[in-house]
Amino acid sequence: MEARRDEIPQPVRTEPRRDTYQHQERHSACITGRTNPVTFSHPTLTRLSEIQATDYGNKVAITFDGVQHTYAQMHERTLTCAAELHAQGVRRGDRIAYLGPNHPALIVVLLACLRLGVIFVPLNWRLAPPELDYQLTLAEVSLLYVAPESAKTADGLSTDVAQETVQWHDTPTSPTGPLVPAADVDGEQPALLLFTSGTTGRPKGAVLSHANLMWNSFNLLLNTDLTIDDVTLVVAPLFHVISLNQQVMTSYLRGAHMLIESRWDVNRAFDAVEYEGLTWMAGVTTMFADMLQSPRWESADLSSLRFVNSGGAPVPVSLIQSYQAKDIMFCQGYGLTETSPGCTFLPAAHALDKAGSAGRAVPFTEVEVRDVAGNACSPGVKGEIVARGPNVTNGYWNNPKATDQAFSPGGWFHTGDIGYLDDDGFLFIVDRLKDMFISGGENVYPAEVESALFEHPGVSEAAVVAAADEKWGEVGHAFVVSAGSDALPTPDELSDFLLARLAKYKVPKYFDLVDELPRTGSGKIHKVSLRTADALGAHSNPPATTTTEDKPAPTAPSKDHK
Repeated sequence: MEARRDEIPQPVRTEPRRDTYQHQERHSACITGRTNPVTFSHPTLTRLSEIQATDYGNKVAITFDGVQHTYAQMHERTLTCAAELHAQGVRRGDRIAYLGPNHPALIVVLLACLRLGVIFVPLNWRLAPPELDYQLTLAEVSLLYVAPESAKTADGLSTDVAQETVQWHDTPTSPTGPLVPAADVDGEQPALLLFTSGTTGRPKGAVLSHANLMWNSFNLLLNTDLTIDDVTLVVAPLFHVISLNQQVMTSYLRGAHMLIESRWDVNRAFDAVEYEGLTWMAGVTTMFADMLQSPRWESADLSSLRFVNSGGAPVPVSLIQSYQAKDIMFCQGYGLTETSPGCTFLPAAHALDKAGSAGRAVPFTEVEVRDVAGNACSPGVKGEIVARGPNVTNGYWNNPKATDQAFSPGGWFHTGDIGYLDDDGFLFIVDRLKDMFISGGENVYPAEVESALFEHPGVSEAAVVAAADEKWGEVGHAFVVSAGSDALPTPDELSDFLLARLAKYKVPKYFDLVDELPRTGSGKIHKVSLRTADALGAHSNPPATTTTEDKPAPTAPSKDHK
């Protein structure tokens, strides 16, 4: 029988500071009942690669492109990378970015940054150069690692930042210079800077500390009972918190085995289960539906696959039942970049009787639903979802205003999502406070797309909403008012215009040219009207240059994605 939420001891969390990101100073925990209480601070990850190399040296840590890399080899690469960074003058608190698809090299750079007390900034390689320029400038990045696949994108950057091409050899090389000792930092030292767009469309850099990463992993380890014998398939882009923290960091801490892939391929997933002993995987609903619809589903030997963890969208009951029929536990969860990401977890035991729920709060995190006055809502009453705990960010990089807006007294982080708790403490997500939607596992913020549309000389007004899509879950539908009959743009023109400014997955699939946009009594655009079946049903104007094949694959780029 599971412990109720109120029976689990909760961590003490002091109110976060509200300066220019700077991390909050939490009081060290104390062991009381002694004449001289022992104080301790949050743990750090500076010696992660070193400790795992000692404990699991010859054990395989990562398999990529058919080549296995042990924990000892990963540590040797980490030492080499750390020495090179130190020799270039990189010091504690500096920001080091990485641009490129999934690869063990990204994890090596992360481990080296952790060792040096440096902040790692994994970038979304799907973004256009202007979008990356903004993030590089905001984060004040000292050095940008560029994978060969992203060289063309890097060439288009205008930011004055040092670049280094990622070089990788299957056999690691030892450091040529002196070894760099692990930095002397505490758990509140920033470890990651992950970008997540705000409601205005401007990216914000959520800063996650060493402690944030570790407590998130502790939550997952307690919920899933991961062991050193577990094998996970990592296909979500490593600039996403779900793959980098939930899978890679947790697996590395546990000494488990990771199969790193650069893209989602349903046949590769089946191969991983049948021939490499895959025991668990995380992703979006579309991935698990792909497996169910594959011709291999009925005959494949899936006995090694212990559980799957889905997030980002509701899961049909029929899909859950199909996995359960194969003795595969179907778990679900809810979280955000700012929460590292775990907030709630729905164990397989409740997948059906609590269908539609995102689960209960994870062990070391508190989750509440509050009304507009900041009071906790009664069970069944909708309100904004708030969270606090040692896995929650202390703020946004160089953005004190956004940090102030995101937190309320007591250290509660406001998610911007609407939901309710049932009588058993299970969270049900109802809607988003804002208009963000998810397309193929990627967050799309309409305000950002609308802002780009406004740059077109033929556009006077624009509104973007989500439209249901069988493959991607949701896609964009833009309603555009022309600036005049002489400047009437076509859907193809608008699509091409946006492709030069935004990542491909952000470009709407549908464009409707309208005479005017519906408005509320106060003059604001009435997006609810645009979301109605009458407005979205026809989808009559998809641009010829934008097809579903042009969209990114669920959690990873498709073969057609450039």
